[in-house]
Amino acid sequence: MVPIRSRPHFDLAMTSTISNPLALIAELTHRCPLHCVYCSNPLELQSRSTELSTESWSRVFQEAASLGVLQADFTGGEPLARIDIVDLVRAARSAGLYVNLITSGLPLDESKLAALVAAGLDHIQLSFQGAREELSNEISGTKSHTQKLRVLEWVKQHRVALTLNFVIHHRNIDQLEEMVALAETSSATRIEFANVQYYGWAFANRETLLPTREQLARSIGVIKREQQRLEGRIRVEYVVPDYYAKYPKPCMGGWGRKLMLIAPSGDALPCHAAHVIPGLAFENVKDHGLREIWERSAAFQKFRGEDWMQEPCKTCDRREQDFGGCRCQASLLAGDAAATDPVCSLAPLRPKVDAILAAVNLAPASVAPGIAGPYIAEAPPANEPPTRPSWLYRPNPA
Repeated sequence: MVPIRSRPHFDLAMTSTISNPLALIAELTHRCPLHCVYCSNPLELQSRSTELSTESWSRVFQEAASLGVLQADFTGGEPLARIDIVDLVRAARSAGLYVNLITSGLPLDESKLAALVAAGLDHIQLSFQGAREELSNEISGTKSHTQKLRVLEWVKQHRVALTLNFVIHHRNIDQLEEMVALAETSSATRIEFANVQYYGWAFANRETLLPTREQLARSIGVIKREQQRLEGRIRVEYVVPDYYAKYPKPCMGGWGRKLMLIAPSGDALPCHAAHVIPGLAFENVKDHGLREIWERSAAFQKFRGEDWMQEPCKTCDRREQDFGGCRCQASLLAGDAAATDPVCSLAPLRPKVDAILAAVNLAPASVAPGIAGPYIAEAPPANEPPTRPSWLYRPNPA
């Protein structure tokens, strides 16, 4: 590995005040059998040939545990696309990490599931595109819903925790009650309803995917009722669309404060979408240890603390609660990653978000944009989507 002191973009300052990360997000691959219209990995950002080896991942897990990490979240792409997935689960568990598999369930069968559990898998987070087969298949770009239902039945045979994750948007937000009913037929102890976050293809399809204010109000009522009804049996969580929030959420628990993401190639990032921020260089675990990267790399220090903050964040009483919001969202909407997240009601650019919402809420329901036609577009540039037709962009499965 390259010595730290020979790398000028490492900074030895602040290392004594940095807490340890609690979770390692392991993006094992960007390969995926789905082609979801809101994907942040639209065209397999990194190829199979650049993926870290089994041995490299095993070393990363050991270093993560030494750094104080408690949990490894296996994600992608589709982590089950890795043929060494059982070995990776075993390696992470051997390092003492709680292992969570975030999957579409498509490449899974009963024998592979049994092998994963035997290797030490603690938790499965199974993603759904909706409660109804036709729309779910339409959103994912493949016939996937029936297989997900099979996986729910297989999981019942094993002592492994289960969370169902439903990605919520304009087209399926009215299916919440059906989604809860689906979860109740499974062994799930947690349901996460997460509204689409607007990066990648979701950013290009934003006006189509954003729910209306009326839909959001109804959905909150449903969630509150279901939370009360299922209390003590199933935990129900709801992540509202950022654009409707009064204040931004503390994205990733704050930049470089709680979480560390390793991309398939070994690049270490503070969050899933950090690559959209111009000018950031990310260190690679092939060249540096996790502790060195966490404590000293320029990318992880870029938005730590408060020195980088602009007004109104710099003097805001909430700056230690939400840390100025999402840096990637600020970059996409304000053109400046150090700006106050424009979704904040105090942000100078909040009117830009209000204009987006006004356009969505003024659209007549009968002509609200939806998914239609076979149109497949080229990938949008990193920071600017192409001009949108009346249907959704989708990554080309070919």
